[in-house]
Amino acid sequence: MELRFGGLGIFVKDLKTLVEFYGNVFSVNIDWDGNDPYAQFEHAGIRFMMYERKELAQYLGTEISYPNGINGTFELAIDLPDFADVDKEFERVLHYGARPVVYPRNEPWGMRTSYVLDPEDNLIEIGSWGKGKLE
Repeated sequence: MELRFGGLGIFVKDLKTLVEFYGNVFSVNIDWDGNDPYAQFEHAGIRFMMYERKELAQYLGTEISYPNGINGTFELAIDLPDFADVDKEFERVLHYGARPVVYPRNEPWGMRTSYVLDPEDNLIEIGSWGKGKLE
């Protein structure tokens, strides 16, 4: 049996806001009719799903807790080909409503990286190993 990572789902407070944000950040059309409690898009072969939070508690039949403040339980990572791209992408996503956490900087392990928050305080890493074209 072959296993494959197929996607990532997040449970959100305001689906409309996150659909708009991620649609702009990833320059994709998101499959959402404006009413359903679920939206998704595919990017580079990975499905990204967003669900209204109330749906998870109803589905599981149990109370759910969520982080307050910055969600340090996971990050979304944007890989870029060149170091200069990190600075450009950082500024671009700020334009769409991301909030800065770590401004672009060179790391001791050889990567240029930065961090922003989406409108619901989920971490997004914007980084590059500076090796040119991504595979």
